Amino acid sequence: MSTQRSPKTVLISGAGIGGLTLGALLEKSGTPYLILERAATVKPLGATLCIGGPIMPLLIQLGIYDEFVAIAKPSTYLVVNNEGQETFTGYSDYVVSRAKLYDLLADQIPSEKLLFGKRVQTVNQTPEKVLVQTEDGASYEGDILVGADGAYSAVRQRLYETLSKEGRLPKGDEGDLPFSYTCLFGQTKVLDPETVPILKEPLCQFLTTIGDNKPYTWATLRTRQNTISWLVVNHLQGVKTKGIHNQNHNPNDNAEWGPYAAKAMCDQTRGFPIPIGNGLTTLGDIIDLTPPDLISKVALEEKVFETWYSGHVVLMGDACHKISPAGAQGAMNAMHDAAALANALYALPSRYSLQDLSTAFQEYKSERLPPIMESFKNSQLMGKSIERGLGGTATRFLMQHKPDWLWRLVLKGMVKNRPMAGWLEEVPVRGSVVPNVSVSEVKARAFFKQRAADAAPVSL
Repeated sequence: MSTQRSPKTVLISGAGIGGLTLGALLEKSGTPYLILERAATVKPLGATLCIGGPIMPLLIQLGIYDEFVAIAKPSTYLVVNNEGQETFTGYSDYVVSRAKLYDLLADQIPSEKLLFGKRVQTVNQTPEKVLVQTEDGASYEGDILVGADGAYSAVRQRLYETLSKEGRLPKGDEGDLPFSYTCLFGQTKVLDPETVPILKEPLCQFLTTIGDNKPYTWATLRTRQNTISWLVVNHLQGVKTKGIHNQNHNPNDNAEWGPYAAKAMCDQTRGFPIPIGNGLTTLGDIIDLTPPDLISKVALEEKVFETWYSGHVVLMGDACHKISPAGAQGAMNAMHDAAALANALYALPSRYSLQDLSTAFQEYKSERLPPIMESFKNSQLMGKSIERGLGGTATRFLMQHKPDWLWRLVLKGMVKNRPMAGWLEEVPVRGSVVPNVSVSEVKARAFFKQRAADAAPVSL
């Protein structure tokens, strides 16, 4: 049986929130790695992320908690009888600009380990290695390839092509990603709090409006940087895929997902009212304050894939579980994936076989799949609650009249998953909810302690 050398070299495809978090953890563990990002430059997207208390211990371990708090705004988007997630976890929930969080995580990665313009073209595996070729003609060799490259992951596509040819791809993993919503989102330029007093409020709230006789829901929220982030969700009739959806649009304008479509949707929704005041009474007022390059239109796909790994290749984040942002769990799930996967890689023996690698990847999936499925269900429920029609009305009624004890039970379940890096200093548990045991963290911590004991000098 062939074995791999130690230390292992990890190639990460994708420099999103999950890929950067994994890179930052591998940097802390001393594991050789290289991040390959398909984009030529970092695009300053107008998205805003919800980062809850369960991720704070990991930020503390990475040494960036204080910096994170400085760029984020505390949020009260989930409060039940004045006992919110802060009571459960000991930390606040936050709203943060995606670009600001991206910069904070990227600062943890040495520049020579983060390469841009590296779209994965081919992936070939041997019993000992994985070989990656990018579209610019460059080649990279590693022991492990992590697909952290999003919902339309090139790594997943290459892996699934191989498995399909071998007759090993489950039927459920075939086909395009389904979606029932499209979303227009953006973020304004920096505004003057004296002109827009709502920016002075210390806590961020989601101000959501459900359209009357129109298939839209829209919301605004405020950031630490005195900007207003906004989004408009279009509720489609039935489930779509990009392939089917694009058949109904002009193929020559590339329109359904490019700048043209974003502008068209802006024009369609300009008159929608917003509860901000001070001259900001419609979405059009907010759109006019938003730089065009901070406006995007996307599909909100939903799918949890069955196949997360094979051989030297493993997936994480949206590449293996694309969840609607309605539940505000996507970024946290990707970061928790990074922690569990980093633990699994850290605990590999110094000389490991392909079977050892398969076992580590299976343990990573076994740990992450239950909370992912919980997030998937919660996000679908939250998405249902903002729909028009009888279904949405019924869902909102049930949510509004759910007993307090049941709400608390749901919220507690959402914050129990808090994996940390097993080789970094353990962060004391805070809050009233004891986190679930992270098998990967326990295993990595045991490996770390054994390594430290082996390296300790022997007293005579």
